[in-house]
Amino acid sequence: MEINLFASQTYKDRRNALKKKLGKGVVLILGNDESSINFKDNWYPFRQDSTFLYYFGLNLPGLTAMIDIDNDRDIIFGNELSIDDIVWTGPQPSLAELAEKVAVTEVLPTSRIADHVNAATLYLPPYRPEHSIKLSSWTGKGVAEAAGAYSVELIKAMAEQRSVKSQEELEEINKAVTITSEMHLAVMKAARPGMKEHELVGVAMRTAAEHNVSLSFPPIMTINGSILHNHYYGNKLEEGQMLLFDGGTESPRNYAGDMTRTFPVGGRFDARQKALYDIVHSAHSAAVEALKPGAVFKDIHLLAAKKLVEGLAEVGIMKGDADAAVNAGAHTMFFQCGLGHMMGLDVHDMENYGEQYIGYTDTLVKSKEFGLKSLRLGKAVEKGYVVTIEPGIYIIPELIDMYKADNKFAEFINYQELESYRDFGGIRVEDDYVITDAGSSLLGKPLVRSSEEVEAVRTAAVNNEKVIAKV
Repeated sequence: MEINLFASQTYKDRRNALKKKLGKGVVLILGNDESSINFKDNWYPFRQDSTFLYYFGLNLPGLTAMIDIDNDRDIIFGNELSIDDIVWTGPQPSLAELAEKVAVTEVLPTSRIADHVNAATLYLPPYRPEHSIKLSSWTGKGVAEAAGAYSVELIKAMAEQRSVKSQEELEEINKAVTITSEMHLAVMKAARPGMKEHELVGVAMRTAAEHNVSLSFPPIMTINGSILHNHYYGNKLEEGQMLLFDGGTESPRNYAGDMTRTFPVGGRFDARQKALYDIVHSAHSAAVEALKPGAVFKDIHLLAAKKLVEGLAEVGIMKGDADAAVNAGAHTMFFQCGLGHMMGLDVHDMENYGEQYIGYTDTLVKSKEFGLKSLRLGKAVEKGYVVTIEPGIYIIPELIDMYKADNKFAEFINYQELESYRDFGGIRVEDDYVITDAGSSLLGKPLVRSSEEVEAVRTAAVNNEKVIAKV
């Protein structure tokens, strides 16, 4: 068994910091279990709960933990392997031996959890059905009641602690983003007209496997970039198209990377593709330049939207005053999602806590408006936050039809010109950054980003194949 852990003191310090912040109480942290695909012993790949990983580190199923602040006790609940288990797994360290690696000295069987849970026990919102069922059995409440009795105080304390990344966490994220960058470059070099999207998913997965890590989320690999979360991989790549790849890997300690590149299937973008790609790249650069401690991320999102509007006006798709267009929401014809999100042990960090608690504040409430309701991060960023920057242009025929039928935003959108882009698709460019004293710093190994840099990689790849074919 390979155990990828920080020093035991790291986990002890994290738990002590939480104890100090809360001051009193008993905190229950649920780990994840194996989850069956289609019969009991055929499991989905296991992924431990990220909060459990943060405070207790052990990436193993069937564990639950408790931080008893009142009595200064840290407990891991779980069951030792039986001989029936060992037949299938081979000999493994005892739970007590594993607990010692994360500075926990008290280990109890799972059957004892209910003895330590009461009505005042603090826990996070459950995101798996089995979590809700367990909480119900331990608290004596109904399933729905138990699921809704989570602690907002605990959410806020953990979110504040986990949002600011330590140096050792940043080293892990850098590893994840560097592998992610290598994965994207491998895909960019491998793509050829005539291939299927799933063949490039294979290239991406191979890169992760070569580093013995997992993907941080199911990859988006598509010639239909206007579909924001497209996990269909059956399309054939053809000359003249663009391919959008949004994918990431995890580090050995489960920290995430998340990057997107859009590139031509052939060696070069056509004129319209290049023009819109450069608009997205310009918006990306403007957003990165605005990243600094204290900057309100919602304002940076709107700045990127303004840059997109200005660029789209230059090519004749939009018109009028850019600020007025953004204030009216006209940019949502092309930019329906958010500029970015927090990232750490989760690719959308701590999103299971609730977006309002992670990306917003008591005074800054998440919008319900189209476009802004998809902005997962809106509050001011602080030194040590890790965020993604991912502006895009997505031309969605159904949205054109709906807005045009209502003559919506007619003072800002040139519908006649937009109709000629109806089948254009979508473009997204995404990188990961940590907020620093001076502003922000790119995480991971840099990957080609400008249209000229992307074309240079693609042209070299395509031309190399042609030379080999001639030989």
